[in-house]
Amino acid sequence: MEKSIQKLAKKAIEFSNNSRKELERTCWMIVHEHKHGAMPTEYDIREIDEELYLEVLRTAKEMI
Repeated sequence: MEKSIQKLAKKAIEFSNNSRKELERTCWMIVHEHKHGAMPTEYDIREIDEELYLEVLRTAKEMI
């Protein structure tokens, strides 16, 4: 599980262009894609795994 969290965090960092300001949003998008198989659309309100999101966000912040 730790390896997949690091992989998702790295993807979120790359997607945000190393911007800490965009990190929360991109982590949410990456976790959404991981769970549902697609990036969210403008009106997509499907739930994500909150614990996974927080772990990915924490890991990404440590990596930047």
